[in-house]
Amino acid sequence: MGEIVLNEQSLQLMKQFEDITGAGSRDCIIDEKNDRLIFVINPGDMGRAIGKQGTSIKKAAEDLGKKIEVVEFSNEAEEFIKNCFLPARVISVDITENDEGEFIALVDVAEEDRGIAIGKGGKNIFKANKLAERQHDIVNVQIITDEE
Repeated sequence: MGEIVLNEQSLQLMKQFEDITGAGSRDCIIDEKNDRLIFVINPGDMGRAIGKQGTSIKKAAEDLGKKIEVVEFSNEAEEFIKNCFLPARVISVDITENDEGEFIALVDVAEEDRGIAIGKGGKNIFKANKLAERQHDIVNVQIITDEE
């Protein structure tokens, strides 16, 4: 796995998020461009992170002053990448090695969910790329369609 370097600000945000929601996190990305915080939470903590009717995540967003997105960690790279794209329906994730020996992920998404997977201004594909590299050494995540 890639080396994840967390600065003091990220560690502080992770602690605050855990104090508010009760969900443990293992990574935090401060996405200034999209004015959001992305937390990679421990497996099984999604319900705790969101809370009943979203109360926990709303409180965390209010207290931390930014929109919050959460992705559940998985040791399986394919499963983790699927989690990055939720709620889009991912049909398959194919991880291959390119000529430079780097891993890339080709993600097949249900055609009607393609827009959700990409996100406004490409923010969801940005999230998947950033997290896949940090968590599983995958340097590029691409959305494919059957037409390609």
